[in-house]
Amino acid sequence: MGRGGPGGGWGVIGVALSLGGCAVVGPDYVKPAAIVPAQYKEIKGWRPAQPRDEYEKGAWWEAFRDPELNALESQVAISNQTLKADEANYRQAQALIAEARAQLLPTLTLNGSATRDNSGGRPATTLVLEGEGTWTPDIWGKIRRTIEGQAAGAQASAADLANAKLSAQSSLAAAYFQLRETDSLHDLLDDTVKQYQRALEITQNQYHAGTSARSDVITAQALVLAAQAQEINTGVARGQFEHAVAVLMGRPPAGLSIAHGALTHHAPNIPVRLPSTLLERRPDIAAAERAMQEQNAQIGVAMAAYYPDITLSGLLGAESTPGIRSLISNPVWSITASFAQTLFNGGLTDAQVAAARATYEASVATYRQTVLTAFQQVEDELVATRVLAQQERVQIEAVKAAEQAVQIALNEYRAGTQNFTTVVTAAATALSDEEALLTTREQRVLAAVSLIVALGGGWTDAQLPVSTSEAPAVLASDAKQ
Repeated sequence: MGRGGPGGGWGVIGVALSLGGCAVVGPDYVKPAAIVPAQYKEIKGWRPAQPRDEYEKGAWWEAFRDPELNALESQVAISNQTLKADEANYRQAQALIAEARAQLLPTLTLNGSATRDNSGGRPATTLVLEGEGTWTPDIWGKIRRTIEGQAAGAQASAADLANAKLSAQSSLAAAYFQLRETDSLHDLLDDTVKQYQRALEITQNQYHAGTSARSDVITAQALVLAAQAQEINTGVARGQFEHAVAVLMGRPPAGLSIAHGALTHHAPNIPVRLPSTLLERRPDIAAAERAMQEQNAQIGVAMAAYYPDITLSGLLGAESTPGIRSLISNPVWSITASFAQTLFNGGLTDAQVAAARATYEASVATYRQTVLTAFQQVEDELVATRVLAQQERVQIEAVKAAEQAVQIALNEYRAGTQNFTTVVTAAATALSDEEALLTTREQRVLAAVSLIVALGGGWTDAQLPVSTSEAPAVLASDAKQ
């Protein structure tokens, strides 16, 4: 072929080029429908105040209006090691796109050699310079389907990174509010110790006056000591929550100290939009949807094995024995076209296509289940927010009544018309009611955090990379810092 002229070889290349953009085997991706309700069950008859402009921002935690929490949350994206790992996975996915794209282009190599020998008493130098190219045109679209799949995989990795970031931020917020609940419990127990000490003074005075028994004094002392023990014990939980916050920020536990503070009494009202917006706001849903496209593209990659692989290669060079001056005058070239077609492989290709289709169908089911789980989480937190608000109002009244009961019991005991057991019972009830109220307030705040996260935080799928070569700065750059 080479000796007869290059025309025939270039014709083969031209045919391959014309076919290269004509066929892409495998199904084109069409987003499957998800099960989306028209409205939320738990939103009927209950609508939180709107608007909450801060909710639309990425810094969703600012809705709680806590400067300390704002400062802590800003460090998660910078130093959290789990996010750094997810960010590295995203960059790996980008590299796989570039790797797949490279297969669309020919491979070019340049080879050269110089040989000095002596044959028959005549030393001679042989120079060889050759350029070689090999190209497998993507006639059936196998490489293009691979690129499509890798691009969808990169977007899925970007969504996974956003989901991991949201998860770390919500975990920090939960640990922070649990720490604040522990601080408030410490304050409650500190006040309780003081109240019990006043009751102890009353029993001691009554005992010295001969109007009460020694057992009343001992019981009052036991109450003081028990409350002091509970107060001391709050240090365990506080230290552990503080350590958790430090690790979520990417710091060693010894590297963070959070000042004492109280749990907020007011959970923010969170605006809830139509259920369909959840498909755009949840990064885990976006990741599952992108995974579907990736698996759909793999069907085309597997189907391409039914068709032959055509490879074009060419060589252009020169060889010179007398010297470098005659190198140009002795050209060497060749053009080769070859193909390989599998005739029999025991049904391997059929099995690979069937496996790819099954994997895609599994990803569709996973996507739909992810959507259903998302709606369940929103409904769960909506009902929790509504019921806990009602419960808190009732518990506030219960605390007021219990405090009155304690004061009345003490007055009656001082007057000698009531025994000390009534005082002890009233005090225990009051402490239990106050602890229950504090727990409910903590649950309300945590439910607000969970609801924001269930609604996607401040994220939308518009933050996914819009091209296969462009990294989403809002996701990747933060985790690199």
